[in-house]
Amino acid sequence: MNRLSTILLSTLALVHTAQLAQAQDAFGNEAGPKLNMPGLNQYAPADAAGAAAAHGRTVQVEAALTETGAPLKYGLTWRIFHPIPGPDGKLPLLATSEGGSAQFEFEPGEYFMHVAFGRAGVTKKLTVPKDGPMEKQRMVLEAGGLVLNAVSGIDARIPTSQLRFNIYKAGEGIDGEQQLVVEDVKPDTIVRLNAGTYHIVSEYGAVNAVIRSDIRVEAGKMTEAIIQHRAAQLTLKLVAEAGGEAIADTAWSILTSGGDVVSESVGAFPTIVLAEGEYTAIARNKTKVLQREFTVVAGQNSDVEVLLN
Repeated sequence: MNRLSTILLSTLALVHTAQLAQAQDAFGNEAGPKLNMPGLNQYAPADAAGAAAAHGRTVQVEAALTETGAPLKYGLTWRIFHPIPGPDGKLPLLATSEGGSAQFEFEPGEYFMHVAFGRAGVTKKLTVPKDGPMEKQRMVLEAGGLVLNAVSGIDARIPTSQLRFNIYKAGEGIDGEQQLVVEDVKPDTIVRLNAGTYHIVSEYGAVNAVIRSDIRVEAGKMTEAIIQHRAAQLTLKLVAEAGGEAIADTAWSILTSGGDVVSESVGAFPTIVLAEGEYTAIARNKTKVLQREFTVVAGQNSDVEVLLN
């Protein structure tokens, strides 16, 4: 692995990119959601078409991340489709295989071959001749890996339970919205993607700490992106005196400096994550309504106490 190079993005703390010695080792076993290729894995399999072909041709297939890369040894999902749609309007799925390189037995004819590596995939038209040599079919995925994480402030690590990422294709689609590629990605998860630029939405907590960034994934490389959140975690407390015990059965409202309500909760000491800025905490307990203005500083987790008296 080459030395990681650092790329400064507008909302990124660090981006490390490293060339991999062996592509299949670089991307490992993806811990994220299992492959779900829209419009492909919904096809109903045919009854072992190809296996029934007594005089079929053997088709050997392999896939690599780049044009000059070594064939991947695991993590691939192969699908072979008949080119003519069935009665349901879908291309019949004739055969599948998982792992690395594979081989299929088919009658001469034309087919569509799709190979997926995580969220990366490529489709190719396959022609099987009646006679003559049958060359090995090589698919080039032009894919790389992406690992995401985030810090609060300069270098305060964020608990993984409070952090999530959504990955979109960069640029708007036909309907004017960005296409979601993978949602709810956990930190330090390897996501295999086709090379290209992706729009990353990082959410810290569930209120308003959201950062957006565009990140480039390069073929045959692993990209590590550490996103910098300007936010902090606060614990709200209604107390009789400074440093005292939190009073139960308290309803809370958090307002921005502009008066917008961003959070409402009930409890003795609710914990929330807020983006950096000025806020007002309003506490309601029985007949009393109290408030306090406070400031959120990125990376500085703290208690916000509202005095009962």
